[in-house]
Amino acid sequence: MVKDLLRGMVIGIANIIPGVSGGTMMVSMGIYDKLIHCITHLFSEFKKSVLYLIPIVIGMGIAIIASSFGLEWLFGNYPVQTNLLFVGLVLGGLPAIWKKVKGNTIKGGHIVAGVLFFALVAGLALIGEKEGKAASLTFSLINVIKLFGVGIVASATMVIPGVSGSMMLLLMGYYNPILTAINDFIRSLAAFDMEGILAGCGALVPFGIGVVVGIFVIAKLIEIIFEKFPLYAYWAIIGLIVASPVAILVLGTYPVVNVFNVVTGLVCLCIGFVISVKLGD
Repeated sequence: MVKDLLRGMVIGIANIIPGVSGGTMMVSMGIYDKLIHCITHLFSEFKKSVLYLIPIVIGMGIAIIASSFGLEWLFGNYPVQTNLLFVGLVLGGLPAIWKKVKGNTIKGGHIVAGVLFFALVAGLALIGEKEGKAASLTFSLINVIKLFGVGIVASATMVIPGVSGSMMLLLMGYYNPILTAINDFIRSLAAFDMEGILAGCGALVPFGIGVVVGIFVIAKLIEIIFEKFPLYAYWAIIGLIVASPVAILVLGTYPVVNVFNVVTGLVCLCIGFVISVKLGD
């Protein structure tokens, strides 16, 4: 229960940070297959799936709310250490994935899958340095439809290992508006500001519905891929995991790089690696 709560928190934080993939963190902690199974069999195995998903979802919720306030401070004051911590968290998943393909004959198609998905993530990172024009979240029918669609895209990319949902939001111009809407909604709840609560619901409810729909659709697709082409899927994930640190480092900002930051950053990398391995046990 506690371990699943912590896993959910790691996934939640990863989904907030542009360049970091929540799906990759699921793989790194060894829970990706089980999560996908629980989502796609939610109704046929309701009790079992819900009992497994609840602590993870609660952990994600806690992390998203907390990190929406704290991440800006961490990245502003300790960018090298914070980025390298997530690099370690991602790389900690490689041993578990390697076990999935170890002992099997390596085909040319496996290498192609790994290289293609490495190029996909690295390419997204390179074009992701420029943020799209900030989108409007004012309540209207058009914006409700847009937010529903954006939620589907964001959730699909959150579930796919190696692809950062928050980076996709950044490219579409919705990252900062959505983050601001979450913060404003929490402040309105704390102050019992009904006008602010309703304004937040107008933006976050259609986005949230889109997220739920996207997760179910992409999870079913991923389950089919793993059933029919498991080795190709795992080699693609290896490419995604190896590329993720590249994306994190490329998208990061480093105002001051000195010996102290590099040494402490490497320590954070090792800590992240160990945490990922332990959470994957």
